[in-house]
This record gives sequence, structure tokens and C-alpha cells, in this order.
Amino acid sequence: MIPLVYDQVNKWGKDDEFFVTMLKKLNVKKIADLGCGTGRLTNHFAKAGYHIIAIDPNEEAIEYAKNKEYQGEVAWIVGDSSNLKTNMFDAVIMTANVAQVFLTEESWKNVISDAYRALKSGGHFIFDTRNPLAKVWEHWEKDLTPDVAVNQVSGEPLEIWTEYEGFVEDVFTFYETVKNVRTDEVVIREKMQLKFRTQEEIYESLQKAGFSQIQAYGDWEFKQATAETKSFIFHGVK
Repeated sequence: MIPLVYDQVNKWGKDDEFFVTMLKKLNVKKIADLGCGTGRLTNHFAKAGYHIIAIDPNEEAIEYAKNKEYQGEVAWIVGDSSNLKTNMFDAVIMTANVAQVFLTEESWKNVISDAYRALKSGGHFIFDTRNPLAKVWEHWEKDLTPDVAVNQVSGEPLEIWTEYEGFVEDVFTFYETVKNVRTDEVVIREKMQLKFRTQEEIYESLQKAGFSQIQAYGDWEFKQATAETKSFIFHGVK
């Protein structure tokens, strides 16, 4: 994630609507937004009246989030799942495929264990992740056009170019480069890595952490995921 351009290239979509609808259905009050990034979606949760603790390890992203106007209550924390307080939340959520940034089995086990610990009895853990069987990276690699944005400080036009290194085992590596269109200057270049876990692997890990009533919805519909699903939305109960 590059905070400078993130909000501009990630507009409101079906995934955002799904999370908002699901939280409303569950009638929760206190939420931990884990991996909140620039607060793009956190803002909508705040407007809906939830009490939110928003956590992200990216200090720059948290600064972007803090500088926005919010209608509601949000506490911002630079940190990770270990900062979650025990038995505190009605729901812990991870949106925008944050679940895929945990590259090792140890880091994944830690985050789901922390989520379980942080939830009240009957609390909900909800997150999305991509189905490796859908091979979405093949679509990414065919797209040779840059995303466009504007430097919010200088007003200069920007382009975001992506280069793909590919897989080592089940970790996919790529690079995002933000350039000034007028000068061709590289503003920032970031290495990104994603772990693609199967539906079965995730289900088993949630069971081992203690979650029950585990469901996997498919492609932003309240329907059971299938092998053809592109995006999984997992929901487990403590």
C-alpha cells in the first residue's frame, strides 16, 4: 500500500458495501479495524455509529487517516494485532485483502489468535482474501496500463506502474512505482508481497484458533463460496 495514492485508486465498491451490510446485520457496536490503512473504509464505519479502534503498522497511512474529517468515534493506533485488548470487541475485521500480507504461517497464526483473544464471547472475526484457484495474477500481468492519481499537495499528475516478479512457492511479489507524469521522476517505489492460502487452509487455521460457525461467502454475495469464487469472505464466531 502506498498511502499517497491509495484512496485515489481504490474507490468505493461491492466489497465495501458487503462489509457495511454485514456489520449492520450482526448488530455489533465495538469494532477493531485491523490493517485499516488510510482509513478509507473506517470513515464509513464511523459514520454508521460504531465505536472503532483502527490499527495499522504503517505510520504514514495512519497520519493520512488522522487528517481526514470523521463523523464518529475512532481511536487510531500505529501497531498490529498484538495491540488488541483482550475480550474487548464485538467484531474484528480485516478488509481489502489484508489477510494476504501475513506471509508466514507463524504470522498468520498470531493474527488470528490475537483476533480470537480480542473478541468478546460470541464476537465475530470477518476478513476477505483471494482464492488462489482463480489465478487473479494472470489478469494483473496482462494489464500494462498505469493507474493515475494526483499529488494532493502539489497538484502534480501521477502514474502508478506495476511490475510483477511472480511466485516463490505461494508468495507473490510485485513492485509499485509512482512517477511524476510531467518530470518522469520516481516519487516512491514499494515492494509488495501477498500470500495465497486455499479455502481449506484458512478454514482449518480458524478452527485451530477456536472459531466456530465458520462460513466462507463468495464474491461479495451472502452465498456459500465455491471453487470458482474469486474472493472469499470468511466469518468465524468466538
